[in-house]
Amino acid sequence: VQLQASGGGLVQAGGSLRLSCEASERTLSSYDVGWFRQAPGKEREHVVTISWSGGRQYLADSVKGRFTMSRDNARNTLYLQMNSLKPEDTAKYYCARYIGGDWYNLGNLDEYDAWGQGTQVTVSS
Repeated sequence: VQLQASGGGLVQAGGSLRLSCEASERTLSSYDVGWFRQAPGKEREHVVTISWSGGRQYLADSVKGRFTMSRDNARNTLYLQMNSLKPEDTAKYYCARYIGGDWYNLGNLDEYDAWGQGTQVTVSS
């Protein structure tokens, strides 16, 4: 399976964007999925992970209260709604399938696979 992120773009600070993550296979509905981001010169960091049912999600402190993840398993698509965007949110955003077991370390890149090419989000001040 491969995931493809889309919906990025240029937005002013305080604005909103909604990213989409589509899967090549319907089996994604059985998996938890996460969003990560990577700014130039920085490590890839965890943003949010959502459970397969959509009933549970864990957000990084830096985006709590501003970002929300959702999913539509019938459409095999996941979404990242980003509000109140800040210049420090500028990064390339990736979605990936969670293959870990217990949500103990959601920031561990090794517990994800099916990384796509990402979508660029740029927030101007």
